[in-house]
Amino acid sequence: MADNARAKRLADLIREVVAQKLQRGIKDPRLGSHVTITDTRVTGDLREATVFYTVYGDDEDRKAAAAGLESAKGILRSEVGRAAGVKFTPTLTFVADALPDTARTIEDLLDKARASDAKVREASAGASYAGGADPYRKPGSDDETDDTTE
Repeated sequence: MADNARAKRLADLIREVVAQKLQRGIKDPRLGSHVTITDTRVTGDLREATVFYTVYGDDEDRKAAAAGLESAKGILRSEVGRAAGVKFTPTLTFVADALPDTARTIEDLLDKARASDAKVREASAGASYAGGADPYRKPGSDDETDDTTE
């Protein structure tokens, strides 16, 4: 359990250091303000770190950011080692986060469902019930017939 807490603390530190270095220390134009570090995960042995990022822009911006992160990997790893003070600095792997694309897909599906609901609501606006508003018989109502005469 202590190893998980240590890995979590190191992951948080890596996320902060990489984000700050990208914001202030790297002069690569491919890594402008449109790259955001979303999450970081470190293996249990603290040897490898996966850094998830998103890029605001189109596919060309994403490809350029991936190339920029790959070229800045050494600088970022040395900065992480300096800040972490661990015996072995974890290797950094950058992975484009699929969360924004997934959120966009879910939002599109919700829009379709809202449109479908609106069509159903529009079609049923002037409609009336087929058998009356309350289709169930109530005890003691007039239309009940009593077939139990002897």
